Amino acid sequence: MFHSMLTLQKCISHHGLTLTRTMHLLKDLAYINGKWVGASSKQVIPVHNPVDKSVINNVPDMDVQDAKVAIEAASKAFESFRTTSAKDRSVLLRNWYDLMVKHSDDLAQILTKENGKSLDESKAEIRYGNSFVEWFSEEARRVDGEVLQGDPNRHLFLIRQPVGVAALITPWNFPHAMITRKAGAAISVGCTCVVKPSEDTPLTALALAELAEKAGFPHGVFNVLTTSQENSPAIGKELCENPKVRVLSFTGSTQVGKILYKQCASTMTRLSLELGGNAPFIVFDSANLDLAITGAMASKFRNTGQTCVSANRFFVQAGVFDQFVEKFLAKIKSNIKLGDGCKNGVTHGPLTKDSQLNLVHGLVTDAVKKGAKVHCGGTPLPELGPLFYAPTLITNASEDMEIYNKEIFGPVAVINKFDTEEEAIQKANNTPVGLAGYFYSVDVSQIFRVAKALEVGMVGVNEGLISCAEAAFGGVKESGIGREGSRHGVDDYVDIKYVCIGNIK
Repeated sequence: MFHSMLTLQKCISHHGLTLTRTMHLLKDLAYINGKWVGASSKQVIPVHNPVDKSVINNVPDMDVQDAKVAIEAASKAFESFRTTSAKDRSVLLRNWYDLMVKHSDDLAQILTKENGKSLDESKAEIRYGNSFVEWFSEEARRVDGEVLQGDPNRHLFLIRQPVGVAALITPWNFPHAMITRKAGAAISVGCTCVVKPSEDTPLTALALAELAEKAGFPHGVFNVLTTSQENSPAIGKELCENPKVRVLSFTGSTQVGKILYKQCASTMTRLSLELGGNAPFIVFDSANLDLAITGAMASKFRNTGQTCVSANRFFVQAGVFDQFVEKFLAKIKSNIKLGDGCKNGVTHGPLTKDSQLNLVHGLVTDAVKKGAKVHCGGTPLPELGPLFYAPTLITNASEDMEIYNKEIFGPVAVINKFDTEEEAIQKANNTPVGLAGYFYSVDVSQIFRVAKALEVGMVGVNEGLISCAEAAFGGVKESGIGREGSRHGVDDYVDIKYVCIGNIK
């Protein structure tokens, strides 16, 4: 414990931040019903730094019994929290937002240590995550009902009411933003929350709980369960099947999402699922190539390729294929500097865990064996640390390769050539998922045709970074159910109640 704190202290001092403030946000207990508590079993799990696998801190390894306590606390808090005014909830979220802004550097330090992304990327995620709390603090006062036209002797109303306890299961790749995007929406309408962060990145969630407490959140409104990989499935099942949980929001793999979907059926628990993607990135002959390269770098290599909306399958039209590959390769070599995210000049960190490294390298190895051409990278970089993987660019991929149509979730770009617009759309849509898609063109007619034809929930046209609080985030097909962010972000957390007042004289 002493060694891990000393390591973090060095990182913080390197950037001129105050140790006291950041250590205050680094917690080693879970947060339930306004109290910092350990696991009922007294067990703990270590949280590792992906750069060198050193232990940052230990957190409670909670089980189903702890989950039941958290759900009960949230359910009890909901009885009164549901009656609070929209203005009061708006102020509460604004207080939370202001504290997150004040402690943005501190949060970024913790995020970098447990996730591995560079400090600049962590700061960008904190700004992005904060923006959802700000957005929903404003949306809280705009959740309106409707007055309907009925018979002269009846008045008809639709009112929107909070559904109840919201269980939020969040991933390791965006440990700050995935919590704030969900919790901001839920709390804005009067729901209470039980958050289960990834076992790989619980420290950011606990830091958010510390700030929620300081913001004045009533006890039980925001609860955080930490748990191990071994206990995670059982807790997830409890969050799905406990009748006091009325909505479950999950961001993660399609495989796990399908399991949670089935488990929620027994209690008809409402679901919001943001699942895996396999984003196409199409470059047409008419594209501005410099703009396309900039977008490709941002979309493919942000968070070392570990994002659900990351460009996964590049399709470049034959007329600009060679030029695009040449420019992309040069940009990869000049712009990416791997290393410890706490150090100045580092742009990208390691992969977050062993399973990701093994998956990425397995896909690349299979492709090479079957004839793919590797222009750069293609190997782990153990000299930098146990989880570093070289930025990789591959061409000559064929459909018999695993990498051709599988979500890579790592710093590997696979470039495929196409001839016609129809061919590009067919290949782009040839997948069971549909989260995000990107394409580059200056042909206005083509822009409208392709944007409508792509089977995805979000489209970036001449833009590689499309996420923002104002936009509706979500997918189609097997990429999920519902939307997060935007004015539609509260929809999963409210019931529409129809009220008919009759016999009016």
